[in-house]
Amino acid sequence: MTIADKEQPKGAPDVPLHVAIVMDGNGRWAKRRGLPRQVGHPKGVDAIRRVVEAAPDQGIRWLTLYAFSTENWRRPAGEVAEVMRLLKLYVNSDLDKLVREGVKVRILGRREGLPPDVAEIVERAERQTAHNDKFFLQVAFNYGGRADIVDAARAVAVEVAAGRIAPEDITDAFFEDRLSTGGLPSPDLVIRTSGEQRLSNFLLWESAYSEFVFPDVLWPDFTPHHLAEGIAEFQKRERRYGGAVADDVLATG
Repeated sequence: MTIADKEQPKGAPDVPLHVAIVMDGNGRWAKRRGLPRQVGHPKGVDAIRRVVEAAPDQGIRWLTLYAFSTENWRRPAGEVAEVMRLLKLYVNSDLDKLVREGVKVRILGRREGLPPDVAEIVERAERQTAHNDKFFLQVAFNYGGRADIVDAARAVAVEVAAGRIAPEDITDAFFEDRLSTGGLPSPDLVIRTSGEQRLSNFLLWESAYSEFVFPDVLWPDFTPHHLAEGIAEFQKRERRYGGAVADDVLATG
């Protein structure tokens, strides 16, 4: 499958089939209430549940959530431990429901360095939902866009060194399939909550032609209504993938 095959047609977009969300603002949500930063993370998990439940009803087929980056290990040890605890809690409490509802779970990012109990629960979530195909949930955990590109480049280099491929065989599509998102369509819409306007090392390759929306709402307060607003904004855009619309082209003759 080529990159073009994974994109929606040029012109006015319909519902974004793949939405990726940078879930930003848990710590600030807590601090505004005079609470420790880690108190915001359980509220963020509540928002995850709301959005995962609402997304299929809004026409979304793939949902990718940025949960923990390769840089987040630098945060205070107590906060990191709380994030790990909540991942295990979410999977343990919600996995059976995800299985029943036909959700396929995929974890993006490096498995190396994860605590053994976290690695086990990640593998269990993927294994038990592997046969599902009604809705696709990707969780970027221990993920960094740069690290993912480096890992893909390393995998390609190994294949070249082994003589399995020649350098001229390396295309955009070939390289893309070596990313942890290989086989997924590129996100049509990327939402970052909290009003911050940056990618923070999220889906650097995949979001080359995504539309971006930056709602000024902290992630624990994010609701299906905010998701619908993001979709409505997306539908106002005209996606050109580097091309031009008719009004931009000078008439000749």
